[in-house]
Amino acid sequence: MTQSNEAVIAAALSRIQDPNAQRPLADMARITSITDAGDHLAIQLTMAYPVKAFGKGLATLVEAQLDGSLEKPVKVTFDWQVERQPTNVKVANLAQVKNIIAVASGKGGVGKSTTSVNLALALAQEGAKVGILDADIYGPSQAMMLGVAPGTKPKVVNNQAMVPIEAHGVQSISMAYLVDDNTPMVWRGPMVSGALQQLLLQTQWQDLDYLIVDMPPGTGDIQLTFSQKVPATGAVVVTTPQDIALLDARKGVEMFRKVNIPVLGVIENMAVHVCSNCGHEEHIFGELGGSKIAEEYQTQLLASMPLDLNIRKQADGGEPTVVSDPDGEIAMRYRHAALALAAQVALLNEQTEIPEITLSDD
Repeated sequence: MTQSNEAVIAAALSRIQDPNAQRPLADMARITSITDAGDHLAIQLTMAYPVKAFGKGLATLVEAQLDGSLEKPVKVTFDWQVERQPTNVKVANLAQVKNIIAVASGKGGVGKSTTSVNLALALAQEGAKVGILDADIYGPSQAMMLGVAPGTKPKVVNNQAMVPIEAHGVQSISMAYLVDDNTPMVWRGPMVSGALQQLLLQTQWQDLDYLIVDMPPGTGDIQLTFSQKVPATGAVVVTTPQDIALLDARKGVEMFRKVNIPVLGVIENMAVHVCSNCGHEEHIFGELGGSKIAEEYQTQLLASMPLDLNIRKQADGGEPTVVSDPDGEIAMRYRHAALALAAQVALLNEQTEIPEITLSDD
């Protein structure tokens, strides 16, 4: 690797904007190697977040930017390295998990679980090692969305730990794997909080880059337990444009702010309905609500998802949109949201100051 070649490549990376991080590519990628391959220079770049599919297009951009700048034509490839969240909180059982991301909502029925599973699957498709924890003890849904057969039970190791069940390349654990589908969880708050801790800490997660936690709606016992016991990297808040949903979404954002868990972005579901017969667009639940929340709390709108029948049908059928229609427009939106989320995690992990998790009575 010569200094001149490295300087030329670094300058090219600074001129390319990473659309996921909204930063120059030089901030998100490092030069790993420059090799003379005879008729071309082989350049390997390492990203701070997974880009298995996205990196192919990004490589083309870099090659075009470098065209004619070096002594030989170039061939660019991307690798990635996801860093562990810096934290003062050490939990031995979570040593194999680099980053924990809560997906939450202030109220139910806004599509939080569907969002969680599609984000997890999109990250996995980009090459990340991903797990999903169904923290909705009363109404677990991830087993069904992942297409796990009813009655499937996790393997128990030494009567102490559970092996997560893998589906579509994602590790998962849920109360649905431990009880019958028709068994209601008629439990008080402390029992529910205890169940969450068992699911989280007694699962043998295998070298995860990201653990997506599908939180129950609201700001109650489980959310407080999660905030106190888990070194969370950040949170995603899911809402609809409806005013009442936005009101509750604000409460969710404020809760995470009080316990010093960064809100990495907002996802707006049911933003617009497109008539399948005539193509007419109608904002049934309101308009631009997610953008307003993101702007108000100085975070980003990760995605604005349409009200589409297929999203529901695909999740109910055990093959969420990212899996069943990976090249479709809606899947592309989920993948863009997942990449933007991963980029935000990478930027957050670069901070040298380690945050303290605190609680407030305010």
